[in-house]
Order: sequence, then structure tokens, then C-alpha cells
Amino acid sequence: MSRREITEDDVESLAVGAWVLGTGGGGNPYLSLLNMRLLHREGKRVHLIDAEDLADDAYVAVIAGMGAPLVGIERLTDHRVFARAARLMEEHTGRKFDAVMGMEIGGGNGVRPLLVAANLGIPVVDSDTMGRAYPEAQMTSVAVGGLKPCPMTVVDVRGLESVVETVPTWKWAERVGRKIVVEYGSTASTCQPPRTGAEVKKWGIHGTTSKAIAIGRAVREAQRTHADPIVAILAVEPGKLLFRGKVMDVARRVTEGYLRGITRFDGLDDYSGSTLTIDFQNEWIIASRDGKPLAMTPDLICVLDSVSGEAVGSETIRYGQRVTVIALPPPDVFLTPKGLEHVGPRAFGYDLDYRSVFSS
Repeated sequence: MSRREITEDDVESLAVGAWVLGTGGGGNPYLSLLNMRLLHREGKRVHLIDAEDLADDAYVAVIAGMGAPLVGIERLTDHRVFARAARLMEEHTGRKFDAVMGMEIGGGNGVRPLLVAANLGIPVVDSDTMGRAYPEAQMTSVAVGGLKPCPMTVVDVRGLESVVETVPTWKWAERVGRKIVVEYGSTASTCQPPRTGAEVKKWGIHGTTSKAIAIGRAVREAQRTHADPIVAILAVEPGKLLFRGKVMDVARRVTEGYLRGITRFDGLDDYSGSTLTIDFQNEWIIASRDGKPLAMTPDLICVLDSVSGEAVGSETIRYGQRVTVIALPPPDVFLTPKGLEHVGPRAFGYDLDYRSVFSS
């Protein structure tokens, strides 16, 4: 079995890399990073395994925070709440988990499976179901695969707990789960429908925790050596530079458990005289340059601090920041016709056919 300990340095890199892959969402990983530092000091250790090492009948928890990222900053959640979401699922199903993975590798949700692993004493699978962050439950590889959308547990920091036992579709899972989370105050910890080892192997997006660690390590090394962190990211990932600019305006609002809005950038350097706007629903969804679509979901649109190379989230972006916007390629599962139905521009209400920045 390929099993390795996730070191404290790996956790630091994971937080940086998962924030990049979060494409603006997934929640700021800093609080989860603080929780992991605490658990590590207490002697808790977490191991990473490959999906291929799972037995077909292994029972795998799928963990995520749900809600509006801005609220997640205001209402702090510790590691025990995420562990409780998994334990509630164990109580409900009568079966102990063998491993845990993230619903999404993006942002704080890329680190949260480690919190559960440390509490339950189980390994983390080097896979997730998005390969980035998306705002809705049906925007996953397992939903594209038609796997069962229930049961789901939802846990609040104050001790409120819900189990969604049966829903007919993934969109219903999103609707019901989102309504519960809104009533909880627009942020909660969830255990998504458990998966078997066979399901993870077939429908998981693999190697994403390792990918996030590699991205974060490249950024941190560039910071230490005063190299260009954007160049460092594009050296480890096949991405594309889209824009350099300054944040001129941000309009955002928390609505229906999401953070929605638009931000505008004025170009700098080679992009002087040009304007970029990005629409977001937790994550960066559509980027338009001078009024024309430039990049769109499922391509990963990543807004990065031009100096540090660290990601800028939709809840933290502010006037005056100097940023560089890059695109990274999406997982293949979302490039199929069924995948685009779930995560393409039309899935977010835009009258646009998907066009990849990597095909031009």
C-alpha cells in the first residue's frame, strides 16, 4: 500500500495550494490550517493513501464545509465539528469509516479531511470529487457518474444536527442541504453521501491532494528565494496567464447561502488600458476582458496576489490589490457533455457555450 505521513510542512503547502485550486471559493484555508497545527502539536498524525489502495468495499467519508465563504470567516468552526459530521454519519448508517476524502480540494475544504482523519484515526484518500471548488452539490464527479445523492449529515458549531436521509436527485440534495445551512446561519460542516472504495476508484478525481501540496510547495519556495511565484505555479501546472491588474471595484452579497457578485480589474503592464471583470458564485465563474468572455467554468480561474503568489478569495478580494489571473485545465470528467451539463456556463445561468482557454 502506498501510504505516507503528511508532514507539518506538507500541511502548510497544502493550505497554499488548495487555496489556489479553490478558484476563489472553498473557504479560506487559514482556520483549517490553524486547527491542523494544533492537532499536530497534540501528536496527531495523518497518512495519505492512493485510491487504488482502497478495498472495493471500503467505506469512505466525503467531507465538506457548506455555505457562504464570507460567513465562514465570521463564525469560526473547529476540527471537532467536522469530525462530528462524520461520526453522525457513522451513527446513522451503523458502519465505521475506513478512510476520508474531500468533496473538493479547493480552499479550506482541501484541508478539512485531514481534521477528520486526525480525529477518527483513519487515512486520507489522495482524491476528491471536484478537482477544484464548486458551489453546489451536483457539481461533482460522483453526480456526473449518477451515484446516490444521499444520505448527508449537516452539523452546526452550536450543536444543531440534521440527517438528510432521502432525496430523489443531486439538485434536490443541494436544495435541501442549502436550506438547512441557511437556517444554521449560512455555514455548516457536512458529511456527504459515503462512497465505497470501488466508487472512489471509478469516479474520484485522483492525486489532487498531492497536486495541491506540489503547488503550495512551489509558491512557498518562490517566496523564500524571491523568485516569481506565478512562474513557479505555471512550472508545476500546465496553466495559462490571462491578466495582470489592480482591483478597482468589488460588488458582493450573501444570498441563499452563497457569496455572489462581480469584481473589476484595471490592467497593468502589458495589460494596461484593458479591463477584466469576473463574475463569482463563491468561485470565479466567468472572466471577461473588455466585455468579451475570456475564460469560463469548468476551466479553473485563479486570482493570485502578484507578489506572494497566494490565492485571493471572493470573500477577501478588495480594492487596490495587485493580482495576476491564470487559468488551469479542468478534470476530464467535466469536459464530457454530461459534465458540462453539471458545471458549464449554462449550469450557472449564463447563455454561453463553453470554450476553453486551452483550445485557443
